[in-house]
Amino acid sequence: MSDDTDKTIGVFLLNLGGPDSLEAVRPFLYNLFSDREIIRLGPSFMQKPLAYLISSLRHKKTEGYYRQIGGRSPILEITTAQARALEESLNGGEEGTAHASFRVFVGMRYWRPFIEDVVPAIVHEGIRRVIAIGLYPQYSVATTGSSVSRLREAAAGLPLELHTVLSWHDHPLYIDALMERIRKGLGLFADRASEVHVLFSAHSLPKKFIDEGDPYADHINATIAGVVRRMDIPWSLAYQSRSGPVEWLEPSTERMIAGLASKGVRNLLVVPISFVSDHIETLYEIDIVYKSMAKRLGMRLERVESMNTFPLFIAALGDIVTRGIKEAGWGE
Repeated sequence: MSDDTDKTIGVFLLNLGGPDSLEAVRPFLYNLFSDREIIRLGPSFMQKPLAYLISSLRHKKTEGYYRQIGGRSPILEITTAQARALEESLNGGEEGTAHASFRVFVGMRYWRPFIEDVVPAIVHEGIRRVIAIGLYPQYSVATTGSSVSRLREAAAGLPLELHTVLSWHDHPLYIDALMERIRKGLGLFADRASEVHVLFSAHSLPKKFIDEGDPYADHINATIAGVVRRMDIPWSLAYQSRSGPVEWLEPSTERMIAGLASKGVRNLLVVPISFVSDHIETLYEIDIVYKSMAKRLGMRLERVESMNTFPLFIAALGDIVTRGIKEAGWGE
């Protein structure tokens, strides 16, 4: 191994993934529903057979959703762009990072490039230290937990030192980035900005997970608290993207929109609080389904821009890496 490689720290961005074509929808759904950390389908030996059944029954309908947003998920393209921007930032001589060079990798949980396929490629490059960051600001066993578990399985027995960042829901720069996105979103309403109600919409989670100690809902509330203590805005929280016959976190985003309309709210700004890149939940569920619903109810619904490659968000990721280096003891 060369001296340069010795100094290189790998940064591994972990994300959900999404189908990159209509043909990929069915196997993507199968991978998703096969994961018991997401939803437990009967006894464990029935998980994969039931996942196969569900994916077979749902894929045509889901393909229709993806057709409306271009026939594929943009999540890999966006996450790759985030990785590229982060790598450029980290290697730009920022204070606290000059001791090393950085290579940023992307791994997905349920579609290509799979986490377990990227890990050997990292080792093959001669990198021996890796900071893994789940691109889910708020921790849940169903998101970051599942991705980190797969990462650790893939890294077992390999010459790799891992440091994992499990949550960054209250990181100051992330909160700043959210506030900037919200301010810009409020600007869409021009002189009616003072009449806008802000709806934070988070991906839902089976309530059973919370009852078992998952901190996701607490993290969501802490993120929102970090924003609203510095912004005087009327706001509500709801949960979207439910699937399966279990009890989910409430209230649902659909129910909240209807409830706000009944109270006379006419201008609604949706903040997808648990997502940092555009994908089907933002482009289809919010921009098409919820926007259409709001229009029928006499409301104007707008959505804040996703983080994507927003410079302040990339700066937040860079600071998370820098802090991770110190926590891992790699800065000496």
